[in-house]
Amino acid sequence: MQPLFTVGIPVYNGMPYLPESLQSVLQQTYPNFEVVVINDGSTDESLEYLRSIRDPRLRVISQPNRGITAALNRALAEARTPWLVRLDADDIACPDRLALLAEAIQQYPDAGMFYSDADNYRHTRVISKLRTTRGTPEELRAITRSGYLLSICHVTAALNIAKTQSLGGYRFNLYVEDLDLWWRMALRYTVVFLPKVTVSIRLHVASTCISNIEKLTLNTLYVQYLLLSHLWQLSPLGYEAVVPYLIEMIDKGRLRYRHQMWLAGGQMGTGQYHRAVPYLVSALINSPKNFFDRLRYPFFPGAAVQRGEDPAQFRQRQRLLWRSDTRSLGEAI
Repeated sequence: MQPLFTVGIPVYNGMPYLPESLQSVLQQTYPNFEVVVINDGSTDESLEYLRSIRDPRLRVISQPNRGITAALNRALAEARTPWLVRLDADDIACPDRLALLAEAIQQYPDAGMFYSDADNYRHTRVISKLRTTRGTPEELRAITRSGYLLSICHVTAALNIAKTQSLGGYRFNLYVEDLDLWWRMALRYTVVFLPKVTVSIRLHVASTCISNIEKLTLNTLYVQYLLLSHLWQLSPLGYEAVVPYLIEMIDKGRLRYRHQMWLAGGQMGTGQYHRAVPYLVSALINSPKNFFDRLRYPFFPGAAVQRGEDPAQFRQRQRLLWRSDTRSLGEAI
């Protein structure tokens, strides 16, 4: 039987977490899938480990290090199935993840994408679940049309490959290649949220989201700028041209709060709960409202979770952000 899913795992120096991640896929209750690992120039023992696995469902493709976006587009190109299921080399798929997706595809056969809840591996229960935009496909599209970005944990996504490629796939390396795809997908195709945890995210102190949080925040604003450019039918400028004006929009207190929460999460991800306490206290001091909203989220989740700033802030800077004498989007990416 032709496999329904390709589980795509980009790997760059994935040890020591890669074995647990890969085994969580190979032990799925749903049998009809393949695994494509894109070894993106690893210099550790990742390739040696992958070559030791004797499983006909596994294909390992090696390339020189080209970054996450190139690795993801390579996985889309190499897949032999209609669906690409995302996973990173340090995350763990729940045993019934693919079975749940197979059921969802029967219900929404024309969907462009599915995604789900996720939790943080080994975190305390009260803050384990990641904040995720919830809603019907119509509500998700409405959020996007209002000028905000969807908050979706990348590795919970399952992408219809043909539809994803029709959108141009992943576009650039700004640590937000996923956010840029979500708004394009939501405006054109059906995006379906599955209200169940299907992946556990391993957060550690070396995680990209921790070490690059300020850059990540700035780049998120750039992706929102691209969305608003599309919605308002304006020509977006290149990244460097608008960065000075986007920096002014960053809420410094909220940024410090997020950084401290991520640092706390990194400590909890390695079981160092006592070391997380000072970061949690600092997060509370920097933004009490966001801190208590985060504590309430597991008990009162809702569709209000979204990414980005008030689009009115972009309108206020319209003459600066959409000048016609600078580079186009094509030159920026």
